[in-house]
Amino acid sequence: MGALVGLTFGIGVLLVWQGFARPKKKAGPGKWYLRLRRTLNEAGLVGIRPGQVIGVQAGIAVVVFAITFVATTTVSISFVFATFSSSLPWLLVHRMQRRRRADLRELWPEVVDSLTSGVRAGLSLPEALGVLGVRGPVPLRAAFTAFAGDYRLSGAFGLSLDRLKALLADPVGDRICESLRLAREVGGTDLGRLLTQLAQFLREDARTRSELMARQSWSVSAARMAVAAPWLVLLLLATRPETLTAYDTGAGAVILLIGAALSVVAYRLMIRIGRLPEDRRVLQ
Repeated sequence: MGALVGLTFGIGVLLVWQGFARPKKKAGPGKWYLRLRRTLNEAGLVGIRPGQVIGVQAGIAVVVFAITFVATTTVSISFVFATFSSSLPWLLVHRMQRRRRADLRELWPEVVDSLTSGVRAGLSLPEALGVLGVRGPVPLRAAFTAFAGDYRLSGAFGLSLDRLKALLADPVGDRICESLRLAREVGGTDLGRLLTQLAQFLREDARTRSELMARQSWSVSAARMAVAAPWLVLLLLATRPETLTAYDTGAGAVILLIGAALSVVAYRLMIRIGRLPEDRRVLQ
């Protein structure tokens, strides 16, 4: 009887301990890594990892610091220019991301028109998407060819569509893929009309956005000139020994750091004020 009571007590303690002991979750990539990975995908740099870009940033910062220090022999000025130069790789990535999104914005109406023609010709949705790998816009053919291959191997339309969304990496592409998914699951005869209305909306949006961006370009150029001008002047003044002596002190270093921080804040604020609203990938 005592053994049974002890066994029951031990089982109860074990169950209570298991209830409080939570299994450790496997450490996955952080949010910052996923955000950088998504930015690279949207820029068309699928084969490049965030760590590689960060390594390039560090290399550029070291090279610029060494060159500036040799030229000026001032640590504070060298540090500021090295910090600014380290942001160049990500500025280039964001520029490529915006350019790719603008280019795709011009191509999506053609994609939707091809899908509409295929559906009205009697093709199934997977077949209509696969045809885009041959007759669609050249920059998007690889993604639709990969979709056709995935669908032939797996036969799972939803899984192949998810992979297509990852390859396209575009908000409009996400909406098109989800519309096709919904049409395949629900069915109906309104898909052709839906795609026609979508193509018309995309054309109007692209035309309006191109006009606004043409008018907005002057504000972006002004922001860049306003940020770069003081540091170009500093670079010219750094050729004078008395300037190097002034900025090599503690007060000079503080002034440089405050100026750098104000330049970054002012640039970000001007860009944010003049930025057009961008589509976000809420359906990825």
